[in-house]
Amino acid sequence: MKNPRILAFAGSTRRDSFNRRLLAVAVELAQDSGLEMRHVELADYPLPIMDEDLEAEQGQPANATAIRKMMLEADGLLLACPEYNSSITPLMKNLIDWVSRKEAGGGGLEPYENKKALLMGASPGGTGAKRALETVRSILGNIGVEVVEDEFSLPYAADGFDDQGELADPEQRDRLEKLVRSFADQMR
Repeated sequence: MKNPRILAFAGSTRRDSFNRRLLAVAVELAQDSGLEMRHVELADYPLPIMDEDLEAEQGQPANATAIRKMMLEADGLLLACPEYNSSITPLMKNLIDWVSRKEAGGGGLEPYENKKALLMGASPGGTGAKRALETVRSILGNIGVEVVEDEFSLPYAADGFDDQGELADPEQRDRLEKLVRSFADQMR
């Protein structure tokens, strides 16, 4: 049986993003759990703000088409969701919107349908991006993604990583490892 293919990305392009760091840890754990991971850096796929006039004039941006193709090829999603002012990042929302646009001969929500997603988030404050996770869960659920019930939240993320980029708290690392392993089992 082929290993499930998972597309992973963080809703931040900041070089030292807590969520990019968290995702790197989770991707490694997912690979150790037998998932075939495709870790995408969204900085490599810049997109204009979703604009139907722009789309009508120029079509779907090539980077949106590329990510849409990756999502169609994936069996599931592993997403790290930063929280900006109690919500999701514009980057994350913009990506979700562009990928949901209809292409010739296809429906708009095909990349999301029948996918499972595992969500995680990190923030410098005490909420651990929970408000962003709640919003992303709602959006994805409304467009056909089955978001697994458990999620990972890392509060006070400025102190959450050691010098090697691993989670500093062994209990947090164990919790993330169990969550990723459970996701891998659900994907099989």
